[in-house]
Amino acid sequence: MSDTSGEKAASEQTSASEETKRKFREALERKKQNARNRPGQLDGESAIHGTHGAAGNKREFRRKSG
Repeated sequence: MSDTSGEKAASEQTSASEETKRKFREALERKKQNARNRPGQLDGESAIHGTHGAAGNKREFRRKSG
């Protein structure tokens, strides 16, 4: 009787593991499908502008007096 209960437990764990894997695969497929349907940055322009360049005025550095 211990052999059959051990086999059942092992098959239940395997089936639960397979079920989890199947759910993750389905979720990954949905994610990939959504990514294909969305237009990315088609114009090739970034949403961030003016990050580099000269500052508005020249910095002034002063020595500490004490």
